[in-house]
Amino acid sequence: MRFASLGSGSKGNATLLETEQSCILIDCGFSIKETERRMTRLGRAPSDLTAILVTHEHSDHIKGVLPLARKYKVPVYCSYGTGEHGQLRLSHHWRHLELGAAIDIGGISVMPVAVPHDAREPCQFVFSYRKKTFGLLTDLGSITPVVREHYQRCDALLLECNHDVTMLANGPYPYSLKQRVGGDWGHLNNQQAASLLEDAEVARLQHVVIAHLSEKNNTPALARMAIEPMLVNSDALLSADQEAGFDWLDIA
Repeated sequence: MRFASLGSGSKGNATLLETEQSCILIDCGFSIKETERRMTRLGRAPSDLTAILVTHEHSDHIKGVLPLARKYKVPVYCSYGTGEHGQLRLSHHWRHLELGAAIDIGGISVMPVAVPHDAREPCQFVFSYRKKTFGLLTDLGSITPVVREHYQRCDALLLECNHDVTMLANGPYPYSLKQRVGGDWGHLNNQQAASLLEDAEVARLQHVVIAHLSEKNNTPALARMAIEPMLVNSDALLSADQEAGFDWLDIA
């Protein structure tokens, strides 16, 4: 199993996960043309996709989902609440995901995990394949017991480090937006992300990728400063970029 990012941040998000049998796209916040370009960079095309999974309906995650699904005839899996966005639930491409109930997609066990975020029925995902586990966790405002339970035993982790508390407080956002981003239904700050690792089996983590960094309220260096002390192997720590994403990472 391996994973890569087409891009991560407020201007668009998309992650690829693949095995010998399947290729899954998680979210698509880019246009069809841009998605095709970014997938080509990773040696893949939308025609390779087994499925598209959607975490929630915010535009930086869902903008390109239905256009891509229509053009390439790819099934789209998401919660009922997320499916209410636009015409997604009415599309014959839509498949229902029940949060907390694992399903099999192309031989990969997919667990949709409910998270606190200001969307209709948001989730994140834990993927298992041949005794290896990849956790994708962005777009949540707080770490719940359910989240801690599901992300304890990952071999690789894509983890939101959206903002630094001080940078957000002193930054250019209006007060109402600061309250939203920093609230329990907003986005994880660096220290919250680090706290998730307190209960995790960090010795088994081959890759930890810090993701969804705010360009105005965080820096890779600050995020790394918070996360690195929690890890056994600091070489496992990488960051996802808005433009370049990151290249394929194998989970051995």
